[in-house]
Amino acid sequence: MSEREPSELLPNERMQTQALEGDVTQIHRGNQYADKGDTFTIDGTTFEVTDVRERTLGDLTDEDAQAEGMDDLEAYKHVLERAHENFEWDDDSEVVLHRFERQ
Repeated sequence: MSEREPSELLPNERMQTQALEGDVTQIHRGNQYADKGDTFTIDGTTFEVTDVRERTLGDLTDEDAQAEGMDDLEAYKHVLERAHENFEWDDDSEVVLHRFERQ
């Protein structure tokens, strides 16, 4: 178990604030950035990574999008397309789920 920088998992201040507010409880990334049991701290609040596993974009649901601070999967897709140059949603693309809880 390691202490991680919050920006390793949550790449921008908006997502870090949403985690503090309880609106973001997981994130999918293209690579694995933490292991189960790792922790990170935002403004004095510690979070523990509780689940890390491989998935595909096609596995994602509205519930996943909401756990990442979006209204639904369509909004999530739109944000990814805006955030990543030349991004195209492919249901078979592999991603890594990082789920975390406030300690």
